[in-house]
Amino acid sequence: MMVVDLFVEGGKVKDGELSCGYSSFRGKRVTMEDFFDVKNTTIDGQRVCMFGIFDGHGGSRAAEYLKEHLFENLLKHPQFITDTKLALSESYQQTDVDFLDSEKDTFRDDGSTASTAVLVGDHLYVANVGDSRTVILKGGKAIPLSEDHKPNRSDERKRIESAGGVVMWAGTWRVGGVLAMSRAFGNRMLKQFVVAEPEIQEQKIDEEFELLVLASDGLWDVVPNEDAVSIARTEEEPEAAARKLTEAAFTRGSADNITCIVVRFHHDKTDPSKTDPTNSQQD
Repeated sequence: MMVVDLFVEGGKVKDGELSCGYSSFRGKRVTMEDFFDVKNTTIDGQRVCMFGIFDGHGGSRAAEYLKEHLFENLLKHPQFITDTKLALSESYQQTDVDFLDSEKDTFRDDGSTASTAVLVGDHLYVANVGDSRTVILKGGKAIPLSEDHKPNRSDERKRIESAGGVVMWAGTWRVGGVLAMSRAFGNRMLKQFVVAEPEIQEQKIDEEFELLVLASDGLWDVVPNEDAVSIARTEEEPEAAARKLTEAAFTRGSADNITCIVVRFHHDKTDPSKTDPTNSQQD
């Protein structure tokens, strides 16, 4: 498998069929634990775009590790093109194993979410662990392509309790009274219950697809899905849309780090850099 033509410019992927922009803001937090990654490449003649949001908790190391290694591991998977869902599932879980191994001689026990959208040709795969989220605007409707992993989700609570864990109320529902999400990377002390196995959804891209929004819960805690796509839709330039979303979340009282990626689909295949000269500029 050959990987060629990696192209990310100024924080924005542009290939004529889509464009993307991002905004990441520390907000009211003292530290920044959100990370993100964007890649646009070609593998054996197939266009591949990758977008990821990684929201750390208990420290930033897990989220930073995912930014550095998750997509790298996915690209190396021998079945990435032929069985993308399998590759995503195995890459998520192997990256978790690798991260925990890298931290074995430390006293750290931080963790991270991962919400990723991977476009292979005209197929979109969304894989999620934790409470970051991916939402599309399709046919004028906001459609979530991931479901938050919360301990009080009936299926998640059953899985945790079957493994010998406990879900209890401590300000919100938490695994072992500690962690407010039921799946995550890292979190060694809770690993038996808090897995990094992703839930994956697949969609075929068609002309009804307008926007894709990935964000950490710093956005989703205060901006509903419908509001997010409505706000993003008002800006033709995806980087401006992402910035507008983070500003909206902060204005609405988000107390967390806020990170957002907006992807706009161009079904007329017109290269946006030819119609908007600001696309070639870096902020």
